[in-house]
Amino acid sequence: MVWLYTALIIIILLILLIIFSKLTICLNYFHHNDSDDLKIEFRIWFGLIKYKVNIPLIKIDDNSPSIVVKGNTQMGDSNVYTSQTKVEQITEDYIMTKLTNARELMQHVFHMSVIVRKFLKKTIIKHFEWHSLVGVGDAAHTGIITGVLWTIKGSIVGMLSNFLRMKEMPILSVTPHFQLAIIQTRITCIFQFRIGYAILAGLKLIKFWKGGRPNLKMNTAYSKEKTKTV
Repeated sequence: MVWLYTALIIIILLILLIIFSKLTICLNYFHHNDSDDLKIEFRIWFGLIKYKVNIPLIKIDDNSPSIVVKGNTQMGDSNVYTSQTKVEQITEDYIMTKLTNARELMQHVFHMSVIVRKFLKKTIIKHFEWHSLVGVGDAAHTGIITGVLWTIKGSIVGMLSNFLRMKEMPILSVTPHFQLAIIQTRITCIFQFRIGYAILAGLKLIKFWKGGRPNLKMNTAYSKEKTKTV
């Protein structure tokens, strides 16, 4: 009986530890002309457990009007990513399928927007940095584009601060280049929330679920030969 109580106490402590643990998500995105690189890192317990996703290739497919995304994953602190890579082709049908499924899920949950909004309010943006270098080879047009970019960035930051909690002021910059045609941007974002808040939001979604099984659509299959052009 002593061993049973001890095991029960250990299980309860582990559950409490997980509930009150914070999940930190670090997002790094870099774009330079036709080159893209996206890195996402998930970590808990001060980085003791890490999971990384690297998407080094985002390009327009040569054979169809779609975007081809290639990525790989990494567990822990090793610098070696898994050899197995995942290639996805994002087409118009793919996006419409995702939007249809999201709408279908929303119709099956009462107050889903309220649940999501409350969860986002518990999410903290610890760091947000967004730098851009832009030029079109013409000084006047470059100046106009620079102003538009400042407006877009201000709107996005305002929207983020409305839905999430910002721990510090975001760092933004737009640098015009009047001689060259160049588009370069780098986004660094670190946000954090307690795992217990995510579990609570999931339980609320189950609690307020209405109707039967949602009619979710499967992604349209695409030819593997198209992804070989990556």
